[in-house]
This record gives sequence, C-alpha cells and structure tokens, in this order.
Amino acid sequence: MRTPKDIADDLKDQLRKFRDARDNADNAQISNVHQYLRKLTNQFDAPGPRMQNIVNFEIPDDRHPIPVRLYEPYNASKNPGPTLVFLHGGGFVTCDLDSHEGICLRMASGSRYRVLSVDYRLAPKHPYPAGPDDCEKVLKWVLEGHGETYGIDPKRIGLGGDSAGGNMTAYLAQKYRKDLLCQILYYPLMQMAELKPAKPGPQDMFQLGVIALKFIDQHYVAGADTRNTRLSPLFEKDLVGLPPAYMLTCGLDPLRFEGRTYVENLKTAGVKVKHVHESAMPHGYLNFARAFPKAKKTPLDAADFMRQYMDKPKTRTKRDAPGETEPC
Repeated sequence: MRTPKDIADDLKDQLRKFRDARDNADNAQISNVHQYLRKLTNQFDAPGPRMQNIVNFEIPDDRHPIPVRLYEPYNASKNPGPTLVFLHGGGFVTCDLDSHEGICLRMASGSRYRVLSVDYRLAPKHPYPAGPDDCEKVLKWVLEGHGETYGIDPKRIGLGGDSAGGNMTAYLAQKYRKDLLCQILYYPLMQMAELKPAKPGPQDMFQLGVIALKFIDQHYVAGADTRNTRLSPLFEKDLVGLPPAYMLTCGLDPLRFEGRTYVENLKTAGVKVKHVHESAMPHGYLNFARAFPKAKKTPLDAADFMRQYMDKPKTRTKRDAPGETEPC
C-alpha cells in the first residue's frame, strides 16, 4: 500500500512535468499529466454511494458551453428541490467531474439533495478569469430557474467547493449572498498574494504546497491583480449577510492559516460558521478515501450542515436579481 508521502512525491513530479510541458508548449504532454492525475485519484478514492440518476449535460453559452453533471440520490424530492452547485479543486489546472465524483456522491447521498458538479475551463490553456467565468455562468443559470426541469429549485441553492473550487465558492458566495442558503468550503485557497505561510509546518516537508502555489501563480493568475477579491476572497471587507459556512481546514496544509483567518472574519461579521479542523489530514485528502478513511465521513458531516439550511426557500424581493447587492 502506497503511503501519503508516495502520493505527495507523485503529485510533485506531475506538477514539474506540467510546468515543463507548458514551457515547451507541449499539449500532448499536458494531456498525459491530466490523465495520470485522474488515474492517481481513481486509484486512491473509494467508490461512492449509488444514485437514482446521474445526468451529464451542458449549460448553454455562445462561446464556451459548460459541461456539468447532476447527481440525484434515491431519496431526493420528486419536485424541484434543494441543490448544491459544486466546484472541484485541482489548483485551477487539473481535475474534472470524474476526479471529484466520490465527494459529490457522498454529499448527495448524505443530504438527500441533488448535487450539480461543474467542469469549468482550466489553466494553463485557459488562465484566469476563464474558470471563475464558467462557474458564475452556471450559478446564474441555476438561480434564474433554468434548471427546474432537472429538479433544481432556484430558491434552494447552496454552493461548495474544495481548494481552488473553494476559492471560487468563497468569492461567489460573497457576490451572490442574497441568493444562497449555505456555502461549503473544503480547505479553500483564500488568497493569492502570499504563496507561503509565515510559519511553515510539517506539511512543508515535501514542498508540495510551495510548488503548487508557485505553479498556480505563474499559469493561472498570470499577472492578474492578486488583491482583487475575485482572486483573493480573503481580502473582502464586507462579509455581513453571507450564507452560513462550513469550513474544513487541515493541519498538514499550507492553506490552514488563511482558512482560519476567514472563519474569524466571518464570525466577526455575524455569519454562522461550522469550522472543522482535521489536525492530522493533508490538503486534498477528500480525493483519497482509500488512504484516508476520514474522507468518507467529512462529506457526510457537510451534508448534515446543508440540511440545516437548505430546506427552506430563499426569499428575494421582485427587484432583486441574482448577484445584485445594495450599495454600501
């Protein structure tokens, strides 16, 4: 049985190959790295619960239709009901619907809600803001009621994501605070301005976090303003009225400090927060349920949190359109 160190070493090696392929404009090599990372995830993730229905379709867009996958558990409501829109992690450069299927299956089964997973465009081929653009288009499509034929109630929507997906979730939850019932943040990347924690800990032994963050800065951020809250939602000052948040941080993760800081910022603004800190877990462990059995339980805990807030429809006044906020 391979160890977490083996996984970390593999990921480091693939990131180096990814970097070299990008520098040499080798699209075939980039594709090979994607395939290897998917294989690695599949090897160490455990199968999730069976669904009543899984539907693949595209959110229409004139230039870039966005693939999505809808998970419908056996005990989901027959009428349009609560739905979590899920944004996968992968450092904005890798992973897809398949790599995060286990997480989505567990959340759907545990909550008895539908989960809509988004396959947004990835860097380095599509740097910022392509990924956030895609995710926002899907969220607006859902909030405007276009998903009702798929069983998605636009007034009972939550938003969640891990790592890079958590980054985009945090920003969109800020922008669409009036429209969302909850947000699920699994070890989110909350800011891009500083690429290394001030006090490195055991998680830096393999230097995986540093390598990954530098790669993201070079190939995803690509010179954009890292103080912009769309890239660094940690810097948003107005957090009043945000939806209740489930925050997961890990002790073996260079992102743990900014996650904790955001928790305190949310609490100060009066936002309801459930903060779960797994001191012995590394960043990304939810994708490796065979190596980390706790990865099976965490999405079920988040599903319990979702059920506290997503049964009651979100009310909006007629003049409120999705994403609109009152001027300060």
